[in-house]
Amino acid sequence: MTRIILPLFIVAATAGCSNLPERFGMETAQSEQAPAAAASAEASVDAQAEVAAPAPAASPIATSGASAEALDTTTAAEREAATRAPASAGATLGTTVASLGSATEPGLWLKTPLVRSEQPGRVTNPTTGKSASVTLIPLDGPATAGSRMSLPALRLIGASLTDLTTVEVSAES
Repeated sequence: MTRIILPLFIVAATAGCSNLPERFGMETAQSEQAPAAAASAEASVDAQAEVAAPAPAASPIATSGASAEALDTTTAAEREAATRAPASAGATLGTTVASLGSATEPGLWLKTPLVRSEQPGRVTNPTTGKSASVTLIPLDGPATAGSRMSLPALRLIGASLTDLTTVEVSAES
């Protein structure tokens, strides 16, 4: 029985592997390898082995081929307004670990479980001391769950786009 089930499982598990390059946005790299693969049978085998190897997890920026500058659609005036010191200090909501949200979603925002309704807020990177005004958007999950921040907001507070950054979150009035 095992002799039948194991091969079927292997076939089913690898059935979708033929289009992995398309799913990871590597069509151009594959088309560049095609002329070299046609040169010899050995090169063809090597090219197939490279395509079949699992690709490392990449950020949305790396897979789209666009730079952070190109994806940041905020204007200089919006960035300047967001980094201006607030007129009054708002209530501290807590600390959260933020990662890069959708790099193509415009605006300055933080999706976090620290709020129950959309509201204006401020995030501060304690490492750099930089802060920015953002729109706080509710995210399902416990208050201890992580948050997702927009690319422009991460850039304004001096956070790495590929690392997890601890930020302080406060409400603005």
